[in-house]
This record gives sequence, C-alpha cells and structure tokens, in this order.
Amino acid sequence: MQPGILKFSIDIEKMLVDTNTMGEPTETWVPFLRGIHAAIEPLLGRQFYAAQQMNSEITHQIRMRFRHGITSDMRVKYGNRYFRIIQPPKNVKEAFVETVLMCGEVFPNG
Repeated sequence: MQPGILKFSIDIEKMLVDTNTMGEPTETWVPFLRGIHAAIEPLLGRQFYAAQQMNSEITHQIRMRFRHGITSDMRVKYGNRYFRIIQPPKNVKEAFVETVLMCGEVFPNG
C-alpha cells in the first residue's frame, strides 16, 4: 500500500445504545478509532456498476492500513460527512496490510 494515497484523516464510530431517564433506549455514535489515515474513493464507471449489482447503496470505497475490530455496524466520519459501512471490511489479499470498506454516503435529512 502506498502511503501517499492515505491523505484523509477519518474517524470510525460505533453505535452505543443506552437508556434515558424515562427508560427509553437512546442511540449515540461514539468514537471507536480516531485520526486514521485513509483514501476515500468515489466509485466511478465500471466499479460503480459492479458495486451496484451487489448492493445499490455502495457509493465509496475507503482504504486504510489494516485495522482489527471494524464491523459493518459502524460508520466512517470525515469532517461533517458520514459513510455507512455496507459490507464487512475486506482484508486485502488476506495479508493484514490493507483494509477496504465499501460504504454509502449518508446525507442529512435524507
């Protein structure tokens, strides 16, 4: 993996379910990993078409150095943008060097 492509600093967040004072469940996103260097790549052309065949919500691929513990129940935060992890993280070539996340951008009010 070429480190020069990892030009974005992202956070990985996980959902924490708790109860409020009324006993109702509340959902809050909390940091899991912070300041991860990553590449955020919109899927274009043939890649986008292939991803759409598997899952219509995939819009971006996020690449980073290998990380343990990331699941498809988490999300990626980049600035004020959020990406839902659609598929289980991929350990590229099973080499424990690179992780790829197939994501869909989540837009506010949408």
